[in-house]
Amino acid sequence: MTTNESAHQLPPYHVADLLDVLDLRETGTLELSVQAEPADPQLALPPGRARVFSGPSQKQRYERTFGGQLLAQAIVAASRTVTDAAGPGRTIASMHTIFLAGGDDTREIRYAVEPLSDGRSFSTRRVLVMQDGRILSVGLAVFQEAGPPTLMEHQEPAPEVPDAESLRNVAAALEGVPEPYAPVCILHGPIELRHVEGNLYAGPDPTPSSRQGVWLRSRRELPDDPAIHAAFLAYASDYSILESVLRRHDTSWNDPRLRQASLDHTIWFHRFGRADEWVLHAGHSPSASGGRGLGLGRMYAMDGTLLASIAQEGMLRLKE
Repeated sequence: MTTNESAHQLPPYHVADLLDVLDLRETGTLELSVQAEPADPQLALPPGRARVFSGPSQKQRYERTFGGQLLAQAIVAASRTVTDAAGPGRTIASMHTIFLAGGDDTREIRYAVEPLSDGRSFSTRRVLVMQDGRILSVGLAVFQEAGPPTLMEHQEPAPEVPDAESLRNVAAALEGVPEPYAPVCILHGPIELRHVEGNLYAGPDPTPSSRQGVWLRSRRELPDDPAIHAAFLAYASDYSILESVLRRHDTSWNDPRLRQASLDHTIWFHRFGRADEWVLHAGHSPSASGGRGLGLGRMYAMDGTLLASIAQEGMLRLKE
């Protein structure tokens, strides 16, 4: 632990190791059916069966589950059902999630994974995220058979930014930032972050802009499982995807007027990349209106390879 890190005493609600949180247990099945009243043959769907996985919650300072955790655990749960059904060659291509309710960060969460299709090239899974009889989020995960490059291959180039090693580390960037938010959620979290334009934890950006860059990586080496790396990238994306909205409006995370909640999140995985190596999350916000802000992002490996694209809308309001 560095000198700056030791200045922040680790609180009793520190963030658990993400690999532990992703070690889900399969706990049973859930029968799913649709009944039409009055009876209508056009609406007659065969009953379905979902496999149920359970996992712990990360204790958070704000006492509710972190959306990135739900994304990461849902990816792992869905991936386990595809590996069993369609073989190990199918990896996640996209995850589309609607957040419906906040969860209790002291209780386990269950993931009911329903197989919707297993075609020649793609598999689709619906994931119901539940806790204490409530649905916290609903997700659709798409998996694709690995194959050689096709005749149509291109990507947007990575923006020109300073490399991660030239930027201040998290401890240095947060020196003097008071507890609770920054030390708990960022300094002691599983993802290391280095903001190109400076972080928004202690105050707003002195030069407001709708664009930003954040280098990120896991704090520990990860196994080679592609599902784990995808889960870490999805988790990390939820840290900063909406910061471009805040940056544009001269606002920071510690603004007492700020009220925020994630509404939905989509991540498309274009190419495999390791989450335990530096990844650039280049984000921007094309719009904010009606108390909703849209954040778009692209994740690049250090060599400029485009790994993933992200879109998220959140409720962002400044209370008068």
